Amino acid sequence: MQKIIFACVHNAGRSQMAAAFFNQLADHSKAQAVSAGTEPGLRVHPEVLSAMQEIGIDLSDAKPQKLTQELAEGASLLITMGCGDKCPYVPGLRRDDWPLRDPKGLPVEEVRVIRDEVKTRVYNLIQNEGVSR
Repeated sequence: MQKIIFACVHNAGRSQMAAAFFNQLADHSKAQAVSAGTEPGLRVHPEVLSAMQEIGIDLSDAKPQKLTQELAEGASLLITMGCGDKCPYVPGLRRDDWPLRDPKGLPVEEVRVIRDEVKTRVYNLIQNEGVSR
């Protein structure tokens, strides 16, 4: 079972979308995703909640959480979300960075574009990791 971590600074937008898409699209017997942040926010951004709700994914119960060593334990891959120097680092984990815009405060039209790019990247990751349904 692979564990993938999607991480950004506040864990309130991009990483939440990525983990939700991954857990929806991947074979649960092969892989699962969690999302976390280095400085977790209080809640998922409302514009992200709306954009995901439009496509039938409810993130209203999702809570930003801190990326800790305990959370990272057993993970095989850390994907950060274009957060530059503030991106989390976990020693020993294979890492990739997706340079995605932060959706916080953007109009819903722009959040949709980010959402769709996240979904495409997650779909490609699932194919590349061999964990598709």
